[in-house]
Amino acid sequence: MIRAAIFDLDGVIVDTAHYHYIAWKRLASEFGITLTPVHNELLKGVSRVRSLEIILSLGNVEVSEAQKVQLAEKKNNWFVEYIESIRPEEIFPGVKELIQQLRKKKLKIGLASSSKNAPRVIELLGIGPEFDTLVDGTMITHTKPDPEIFLLAAHKLGIDPADCVVFEDAEAGVEAALAAGMKCVGVGSPEQLGKASKIVARTGDFKIEWLNDLK
Repeated sequence: MIRAAIFDLDGVIVDTAHYHYIAWKRLASEFGITLTPVHNELLKGVSRVRSLEIILSLGNVEVSEAQKVQLAEKKNNWFVEYIESIRPEEIFPGVKELIQQLRKKKLKIGLASSSKNAPRVIELLGIGPEFDTLVDGTMITHTKPDPEIFLLAAHKLGIDPADCVVFEDAEAGVEAALAAGMKCVGVGSPEQLGKASKIVARTGDFKIEWLNDLK
């Protein structure tokens, strides 16, 4: 029986991925690299430094480890500036209603995002009280597809991983959820998220009656 639902943030609750893209694109342009939406798919669910390495590889650019830290921080500062304009209206349709329905079923609700800015985004969206626990990038050593972030969320919720379902929009996130021994609802395309237990086009499309049919 599913006793907890754990949500990713970017692409599942709100499109902060758009703000990441703008910031990464700005940084890439400084190296003469044109970052396309297709390239941006490679950055979903991975760490900030790994995202930077992927971008630099597109232009065969090499920098020192110290420079990587500086560049990643530079990008993050831009991202933080951008997300300050985010508003509750940007939450995807049906997400708050889904969380409320899950609560009526007595499920615990967690947030697990690789973003170190997740707490601020949740605050700006005004939905902090909806979550029983929040795990972000500052609390983990390994990023998705490693299951650490989801296992930590389950631990903080006090729920066995086998009794948790994860809502994820990235392939690395789906792999992490399954590696944690959890069920996973993929939000997006079947081509990219085919390993998920269930796939929906949008988070709000998920039906409560599907909960205990997840494989």
